[in-house]
Amino acid sequence: MKNTKLVAFACGALVITAGFSGCKKKAASAAEEKTETVFAVNAYKAVPRTLDNYLEFGGNVQTASSVDIFPDVQSGKLSKINVKVGDKVRKDQVVAEVDASRAGMDYKNSPIKAPVDGTITSFPYTLGTTVAASMSIGKISSTGTLEIKTNVAERFISRVSLNQRAELTFDAFPGEKFPARLVEIDPVLDSSSRTLGIKLLQTPSDSRLRAGMYARIKLVTDTKKNTIVIPNNVILTRNDEDIVYIIDPQTNTVKASPVKKGIRVDDKQEVEMGITPGDLVVIKGQALLSDGAKVNIISVIE
Repeated sequence: MKNTKLVAFACGALVITAGFSGCKKKAASAAEEKTETVFAVNAYKAVPRTLDNYLEFGGNVQTASSVDIFPDVQSGKLSKINVKVGDKVRKDQVVAEVDASRAGMDYKNSPIKAPVDGTITSFPYTLGTTVAASMSIGKISSTGTLEIKTNVAERFISRVSLNQRAELTFDAFPGEKFPARLVEIDPVLDSSSRTLGIKLLQTPSDSRLRAGMYARIKLVTDTKKNTIVIPNNVILTRNDEDIVYIIDPQTNTVKASPVKKGIRVDDKQEVEMGITPGDLVVIKGQALLSDGAKVNIISVIE
């Protein structure tokens, strides 16, 4: 009887031990599953885009043409003024009259005529002012067409050519962009400043703009069409190689893809090789990733 009890006790102990052993294995397996790290990331869907490289500087708006007004008489005093600044005039319209009379000699007033069509942009003299044939009494400008003159530093002149397009912005019109194009390049550099003078034409003309305004200019020097563009801070350098992490949407895992950089504009980076259209590129949370890492996509930006 005693032997029978001992055998039963031993069998029971073995069953209990086996049960604990099984529990330990299950617990270890569960712990391994729990330690698998999933990284939260934001992704960017790569699609072909247009990227414009540009030079940025400032310039002054002025009229495309300006003509001085000269009297026809040798000398005399302004006896009549028919216009004021801002008036539009036609060619040969009388803008003022000069009295050339001298002591003991009375002459008929001599008319001063507008040499061209345009707008009076300067007329600084008043009645009674003595004027002469060689003295400009005002200016007539063509305000319908405005141009912007500025200078480009010597190191950038290889990127400048005729008919390049530009965007103008003004403090008076925040958020608005006005088109322009480069129409003239000086043949020589200024030897003192080492800069090259250029002229842009604001076209089509906008009546809200005025001569004398200050323009901020973005001159487009290079345009890449149908190219992959990503935020610049997405690219990592690992072992002297530029890489990005691309997500496999089937497994939600990532793979490091070596990339070749193109031009960089502001915070945008062109990628010439390493990303294909439609790829999901990790743009946030990529610093801790490695090949095969599992990710949870929080959002996708296109």
